[in-house]
Amino acid sequence: MRTRLLHAEGHDVRTFLPLYRDIDRRGLAIEPVDGLDRASLQFGAHRYEYRVLRARRDGGAPEIMLVDCPALYDRPGLYGSADDEHLRFLLLSRAALDTCERTSFAPDVVHCHDWHTALVPLYLKTVYASSPTLAKSRSVLTIHNLGYQGVLSASASADLGLGAATARLDREELEAGRINLLRQGLIDADLVSTVSPTYAREITTPEQGMGLDQVLRERPGSVVGILNGIDVDEWNPASDAYLPHHYGPGDLAGKRAMRQALCDRLGLDARADRPVVGMVSRLTWQKGIDLLFDVLPGELSAGRITLATLGSGDPTFEEFFTGLARAHPGLAAFRQTQDEELAHWIEAGADAFLMPSRYEPCGLNQMYSLRYGTVPVVRSTGGLADSVTPFDPATGQGTGILFNDADVSAVRWALDRMRGLYEDRVSWQRMVANGMAVDLSWRGRFEQYLDLYARAAAARR
Repeated sequence: MRTRLLHAEGHDVRTFLPLYRDIDRRGLAIEPVDGLDRASLQFGAHRYEYRVLRARRDGGAPEIMLVDCPALYDRPGLYGSADDEHLRFLLLSRAALDTCERTSFAPDVVHCHDWHTALVPLYLKTVYASSPTLAKSRSVLTIHNLGYQGVLSASASADLGLGAATARLDREELEAGRINLLRQGLIDADLVSTVSPTYAREITTPEQGMGLDQVLRERPGSVVGILNGIDVDEWNPASDAYLPHHYGPGDLAGKRAMRQALCDRLGLDARADRPVVGMVSRLTWQKGIDLLFDVLPGELSAGRITLATLGSGDPTFEEFFTGLARAHPGLAAFRQTQDEELAHWIEAGADAFLMPSRYEPCGLNQMYSLRYGTVPVVRSTGGLADSVTPFDPATGQGTGILFNDADVSAVRWALDRMRGLYEDRVSWQRMVANGMAVDLSWRGRFEQYLDLYARAAAARR
């Protein structure tokens, strides 16, 4: 959506993606890029042939450049753990820059993301430093999750395609026997951004810096947090194609119908005096799932909530939710899968949405919940703290329930608070209305990105 807005405002945007096997090509008009139907790149002992395709979509969306390298991308899934995982994204990075050079497209800013393309800033400063096309291009590196850093053995330095510029790699990491691609990007990027203001502050601390906090602290003023937006056309309860019942802020009858439909679909009791709590999540330690072990069984045994969970991940957490559903039929349901339709149903049909994350760079489900009139119950961290405000019945202000500590007592307090407000129908309805009124669109972040790009383009080297 951000690139679509930039394109609509007259900016020339090129998005580069691998041509994964699983890409849905419906609605795409794909054609080769002249002069790039047979290209190749060398990374140490590895040589890969590739071509670049241009994909156009309907509706005035910006074109997408697809890097087609079957040896690296023609396999199931998007990410993996194969020995060539780093090479898949090094090729993407270099192919994107080579394409700019060969097509004489001189970007003011190259926006790269996470460890996967974190070498782009170093490539610009070394391999392409004398390029007539790219010499003036500057870089922005966005961190979506600092926990994923792309750490390689130091012996992989020959694979990076840097040539003599290998000497620019971080010496501290090499001496420790490794290459940390994200750390390298944080050192070399002209500006660094992340996906919420609170997370931008949190990652400069030892507690949440994942070993990179010192590097970030050494760049005061160069680390910018901009809260993500959501696609408000796709996530719109008034027109959501996945929902059999629609609704909006002025008429919540459709939400009540979705609550009943969700419970019927999952075999849950839909009685109105007990809140339906939804969860759609990767089941990982980051998401705070273990904090629920000593809380949810008691909540369900006492009949205080109904629980609808969708997700997959750590087998221990999957077994926990499976056990809850087995022990509490009619009160707990768990679907161990990825199901886009059911995710929309849970957002629409639940009364509240639980996110006890230990850390959350941004998070999107709490934003979907606000838009769908589903009260977020979240830990005050990262983008959760930036997108949800605590509700105060005395003033009628606020959009959800926040708790501070990543521990069992805090989660229990939050659920008690949620139930108390649920019983106060006036306060609950006011909180729902407040949340549905929040601007969650990318349009609300657009000017911040324009300012970020302008600062990067003006950066000196």
